[in-house]
Amino acid sequence: MNVHVPRTGKRLSSPIQLAILALMAGSAHAAADVPAAEQAVADKNSTAITEVYVTATKRSTSLQKTPVAVTAINAAALDDNHVQTLQDVVNLVPGFAATGQGDHGVITMTLRGIGNDSAKTEYADPEVATFVDGVYSPRPEGATALLFDLEAIEVLRGPQGTLWGRNSTVGAVNMQTVKPEIGSKAGSFEAGYGNYGRLGARGAVNIPISDTLAMRVAVVHEQHNGYVSYQRAPDVPLAAQHAAADPVIAAWNKAHPGNPIGFQPINPNMFVSNGQKYSAQDQSAARLSVLWQPSADLKWNIAYEHYMDRGTPSMNLMQTPRAGQDFWSALIDTAPSVDRDSHSVRSRIDYNINKDISLAYIAGYSRFNGSSTFDQDGGANLPTSFTTGGNFQANNTVWSKYKNYSHEVEIQSTGKRDVDWLLGLYYANEDNGIRFDIPIMNGTEQGTVGWQGSFIQPKETVDSKAVFGQATWNASDALHITGGLRYTSDERKNIGGTNNGWSDLTAPQVPVNPSMNPLAPGSGFSTYQHNDATFNDHKLTGLVRVGYDIDKNNMIYASVSTGYKSGGLQDGGKPYGSETLTNYEIGSKSTFLGGAVRMNNSAYYEKFKGFQFSAPVTNPDGTRGLATSNAEGAKVWGLETEIAAKITPDDRIQLTAAYTNATLKHLIGGSNDYALPACPVAGISTCLDVTGNTMPHSPKFAAQVMYQHRIALADGTLTPRISAHYETASWLSVFNLGEPDKQKSYTRTDLGLRYDAHSSWYFDAYVRNVEDAKIKTSAMNANGPWQAQYLPPRTFGINVGKTF
Repeated sequence: MNVHVPRTGKRLSSPIQLAILALMAGSAHAAADVPAAEQAVADKNSTAITEVYVTATKRSTSLQKTPVAVTAINAAALDDNHVQTLQDVVNLVPGFAATGQGDHGVITMTLRGIGNDSAKTEYADPEVATFVDGVYSPRPEGATALLFDLEAIEVLRGPQGTLWGRNSTVGAVNMQTVKPEIGSKAGSFEAGYGNYGRLGARGAVNIPISDTLAMRVAVVHEQHNGYVSYQRAPDVPLAAQHAAADPVIAAWNKAHPGNPIGFQPINPNMFVSNGQKYSAQDQSAARLSVLWQPSADLKWNIAYEHYMDRGTPSMNLMQTPRAGQDFWSALIDTAPSVDRDSHSVRSRIDYNINKDISLAYIAGYSRFNGSSTFDQDGGANLPTSFTTGGNFQANNTVWSKYKNYSHEVEIQSTGKRDVDWLLGLYYANEDNGIRFDIPIMNGTEQGTVGWQGSFIQPKETVDSKAVFGQATWNASDALHITGGLRYTSDERKNIGGTNNGWSDLTAPQVPVNPSMNPLAPGSGFSTYQHNDATFNDHKLTGLVRVGYDIDKNNMIYASVSTGYKSGGLQDGGKPYGSETLTNYEIGSKSTFLGGAVRMNNSAYYEKFKGFQFSAPVTNPDGTRGLATSNAEGAKVWGLETEIAAKITPDDRIQLTAAYTNATLKHLIGGSNDYALPACPVAGISTCLDVTGNTMPHSPKFAAQVMYQHRIALADGTLTPRISAHYETASWLSVFNLGEPDKQKSYTRTDLGLRYDAHSSWYFDAYVRNVEDAKIKTSAMNANGPWQAQYLPPRTFGINVGKTF
């Protein structure tokens, strides 16, 4: 964890930052947890890998006895790999990818080659469902945006609807936070510093209150300066500006004599030259958790979490920089900003009805408000005058808000039985709203209007109801047969949504901004699309699985499961259909050499139907919107392996690898992010037939290897580690538009050196992306030159912490 040292001139003004200091100030009064420390020493001296338990089947079971393709990452592994966001998790999980989306500043996930880059707003749900303590998180927020005080992360591959409250198409990510412990006085804090002005702090403390009550407080703050420098404003001679602008001015004034325009020199102050840069981090979160356990049969865990983001979005960079310009720089005419807050409450009550049956009630509530500004054009083209050459385009979230809550009741068998079973009821509601403005001006912000729109969705709701169940017949000590069913019913409504375009040529030629009301008379805007509509969908999905324990160290399994994601509503109130997936899978889990080596393998074939392809488009009449269409589907198959070996008590190596083949079936796709040919299909301006193309973010082969060695010293231990990720080339869009639309094969290496003192303090140094590789996560050429989003450049730093 990292102690926050304020930037020059910046006060510790937020409650979260103050909580960090308060936590650290009080940490010295806590006592050490001696039994846990003794166990840790015993584990280090053993030649066997520590047993890992997971909750993938809604029961605590050994990872090696769980017949599910699941990757479990414990707290130690999260620390060793400096995991802060989901993008840091992907290298640890076979077949997993996460991409950054600049204009909304969120992360979208792909698993086994299937995902949707547009699952970042109220329009689309993700194919990979995210849960925190079993509570579904529909949008990236809180613990899902800034990972802290986690006990473990479990990534489950394949449909998970027969056990989990919210349905998922291709998999689920479950994050388990650290829970309070009755009677324990334990905690930790960490402080860190790094390049790009990185400063951070995190810590947690467990507070015993009584024999039945305990509380835990966890806080985190992470900040670093932006990676993207500001380029100087273009220096165009005044005579050249006149030569470019005068013919345009003359043509406009002839066509619009009642609304003439005059020449303006390019104003250099329109270009951003200082202030917070793009790709900066400034995030804080705090979590208060309480455990009440009045008896052995009843316990209640409840937590409140507040997350705040004051960083900046990631920038679209030129793939080939202009002469004389740094790669990590851009000509910026829209200053970056992110202002987001979320509040979440998660509750779980467990009650043992008797020795054979238990009941759980899981509830969640979250509320989000935010805004952001983003330079969509990224300075791809230089202006030749105030209204020619380049273009000004901003993607501005004027306001965004949502509330969601969920209720889940589970009743299941307990103990060792011939038949293990679970039944569940689930209900969730989302209420979303957003205003999203896109001003596009010719040349510069001073120029004439190219196109601009304001998309206002005041209320868009989702109601999801489900009943699900699963039973496992333990036919013998070795043979286990599982079946499960789920019925889901979804209703979506868009109430009062409008898409508004600038259409009054007599109105002032100025970019739309938050002070304007596009719905007001005389604003220059008119409503060209109403989005009011209701959509209903439902589906029955299921699971059949057979697991067989060959012996105590080896097991195999085979399964067929189906997944479903509801259809919904797009601009204009038009519906789109649901996605369905049938997953055929076989796998094995083995332990060798007395627990020193573990190997888990899986092979799968997926029939994916109705893939929901979403993209911003221009309609034939010149209006714009977000369109979603259903592809015929995709064929996906692959192999995955995870190997962990403790070569000696001091040497450990871990390998994950995945081979993926993901091919689209029939789809005619359009997108404003790419220069595409005129479309022969009615209703789409530009498009491309992408039938047979490879799905984006699905490299044929990807592997991660980690090695660490422990060196015993007089006063502690020193552990150097190296982690290397390799993957073959992968496409960045369904269009497969050549090398600029592809991330070429690459290797990325991370280094670490940790010193653990016997007095429970530690020092950890790290270097991430040693090669300083430029790794693309998305691409576009709508402005002509190819641009892309990238993972961070080389970063390095140190952390110092103490457990108590």
